[in-house]
Amino acid sequence: MGHLRGLLHPDRYHGHARRPPFFEGWYYKLVDATERARFAVIPGIFLSDDPDRHHAFVQVLDGTTGAASYHRYPAEAFEAARDRFAVRIGPNRFDAEGLSLDLDGEDRRVRAEVRLGPLAPWPVRPWSPGIMGPYALIPWMECNHGVVSLDHDLDGWMQVQDRAADSSTTRVELTGGRGYVEKDWGAAFPAGYVWMQSNHFAIPGTSLVAAIAIIPWVRAAFPGFLVGLWHEGQLHRFATYTGARTRALEFHDDRVSWTLGDRFRQLELHASRASAGLLLGPTREHMESRVGETMLATIDVRFTDRRRRLVLEGRGRNAGLEVHGDLDRLLALQT
Repeated sequence: MGHLRGLLHPDRYHGHARRPPFFEGWYYKLVDATERARFAVIPGIFLSDDPDRHHAFVQVLDGTTGAASYHRYPAEAFEAARDRFAVRIGPNRFDAEGLSLDLDGEDRRVRAEVRLGPLAPWPVRPWSPGIMGPYALIPWMECNHGVVSLDHDLDGWMQVQDRAADSSTTRVELTGGRGYVEKDWGAAFPAGYVWMQSNHFAIPGTSLVAAIAIIPWVRAAFPGFLVGLWHEGQLHRFATYTGARTRALEFHDDRVSWTLGDRFRQLELHASRASAGLLLGPTREHMESRVGETMLATIDVRFTDRRRRLVLEGRGRNAGLEVHGDLDRLLALQT
């Protein structure tokens, strides 16, 4: 898919005509109705300058225990439709309607059949195609981001056999649970970034996704950020391209605190740091960057509108949180 043709469909595969280095991956978050089981399933492809490192993959993170597995496939096992979001990696299938897993690894066997819907996609407009806004129009961005669905129902099941431990098999019923889907594609992950997400608030249908990262720009860099708060059927956006600004950003051993806003609105985020599992992330050379992700975080949110009225004050549960890379440089770029 060409860059311009893909702008209005951020959920689709963008690598048909791309040269290495290139990666693309989708992130399915699955939380059961009891909120005791949490999983992240990440299918993707990695193309290196070294053809021997080309491969497709499916990562599975148990967000409750932190156990993660990386299932590697030949690049030729990856297939993606050109006219819709539909991906196949070996016997595993992924699209906007759901996913089907049959992963048989040395340490773990994972099977699943999960349906999603109805979805709540980030709005796409020709002048602002998705969460990237006008930055999506720039073809040389190091890393692009898309939100396939901010919140939706789950229907299905997942079965995990842990061969590395006692070889026990656990089946999780996901029907009645909540899900979220996003994606990334480009040359590499940012050198330093923070990402947080939750769609488990006291008010059903509320969802938050927020990220700030070092963005390379010509011969310099800047701290770019994207925030979406979906609440009572309305999407509240804060981003570098909307004129919003970071007012405070702090990293502590037990939490991340971030205050941002524009002339009229303010959003305060306080995310707890919890035990994490290790996922693999892309650099320009290989898929070996260790990225710690927890799905046990909480995010305290306080949002006031242009009249300084309280719109939302609450805590997001089962939150995903990644704090990775050169955080000192990310902080320095704020000044």
